[in-house]
Amino acid sequence: MSTGVIDINNASEMIDELVWEAVFGPEGDKKRARWIIWEAAQNLSVKPSSINDLYMARGRGETTLDFTIPAMNLRGMAYDMARSIFATAGRLNARAIICELARSEIGYTDQTPEEFSIVVLAAAIKEKWSGPVFIQGDHYQVKSEVPGMPKEGDIEEVKKLIKSSIESGIYNIDIDMSTLVDLSKRTEREQQLANIKYSVELAQFIRTWEPKGHAVSIGGEIGHIGGKNSTLADFKAFIEGFNKSVGSDVLGVSKIAVQTGTSHGGVVLPDGTLAKVNIDFSVLSEIGLSARKDYKIGGVVQHGASTLPESLFGQFTQNGVLEIHLATEFQNMILDHPRFPKDLKAGMYAWLDKERQKERGEGQTDEQFHYSVRKKAWGKFKRECWEINEDDKKEIRDSLSRKFEFLFKALNVVNSDKLVEKHIKPLRLHKRPSDFGLGESKIENVSDLSD
Repeated sequence: MSTGVIDINNASEMIDELVWEAVFGPEGDKKRARWIIWEAAQNLSVKPSSINDLYMARGRGETTLDFTIPAMNLRGMAYDMARSIFATAGRLNARAIICELARSEIGYTDQTPEEFSIVVLAAAIKEKWSGPVFIQGDHYQVKSEVPGMPKEGDIEEVKKLIKSSIESGIYNIDIDMSTLVDLSKRTEREQQLANIKYSVELAQFIRTWEPKGHAVSIGGEIGHIGGKNSTLADFKAFIEGFNKSVGSDVLGVSKIAVQTGTSHGGVVLPDGTLAKVNIDFSVLSEIGLSARKDYKIGGVVQHGASTLPESLFGQFTQNGVLEIHLATEFQNMILDHPRFPKDLKAGMYAWLDKERQKERGEGQTDEQFHYSVRKKAWGKFKRECWEINEDDKKEIRDSLSRKFEFLFKALNVVNSDKLVEKHIKPLRLHKRPSDFGLGESKIENVSDLSD
């Protein structure tokens, strides 16, 4: 099978049509388009990669601490949002960035790991990116119906998700068993036991499926977002128990997510505005220092931060935060943008009023209800959002780009290209058509891009 010769300009011109087929085309065309995009990305040095080696280098003190890597969730208009990310990051040489999708988002945004990975790669090709592309599975989490016990069958479902994610080029996975922490127990060690047990089981599972010679970056989590703030004692109980159980012959976690007082999406007031959040930076600083000094891992992760005031973002780097997860504010910017079609938004809200009414909290105003559930309309209206007029989409992308520029500068990942180049060796992994469910006879070569 020949892979042909692909020119970046040629690929960039053809990619819009190809990625549309990869998402909305008939099954055969969809598989073919996904394979071509994957192979084109490999030939153009747009390569899904693990950020593990950079994080572990930071844990060993081989990098500075004055950067915080943004991990951005692409819930809706994922292709346009990813284009804005790569266009802005490319212009600023901000290579230390992550695109991610949470387990919970897969369903309501109608994006499988395979589709998400392909869309991100297509956006990188479109914006003439070259180098590692860090794609992350966020909050690979289980439910808990009994304290300390995962919902029946949930661990196996997460394992299936991990396997499909790795096969799709998602080489950064955040295990979130913080839902199993049992605060009714007396000691931190006892509280974290179930978290430790199942985090170890999933970490070992990841290591059996990761590409040879390319360690997946694994994150752990000790505090459920929106719950009790984490403490140094919580962290030590988890990491010491995890390291002991996972064994010295299995590479462990590269980072730990903690709870500092934030919540996903922020807290919306009756008039639709967001409540102020008091974030405990001392938690981030203290646990991050211990993570690096005592356990030689990259540091701590902050969740639920996108709706915080812009004035706070510089403090994450000042307090040595390794990674920060950002989602809801981008969604807000898209849905509330003056160029987002009003009739489309009204249709989304009408659908939510009909289909999600059971999720309405007691006493919630319409503004509170719509804000809390509108993320769940992305999947139902994915195609309509994709087909918004290009002039309107460009205005939305431009607004997002200005936000990304602010974030990349505030988090000090501008000109991080040399840092990434020093520590990350991208994996070259060509795939067969059969890996995408195609027979070999269905594909001629990747130079189909220029047909």
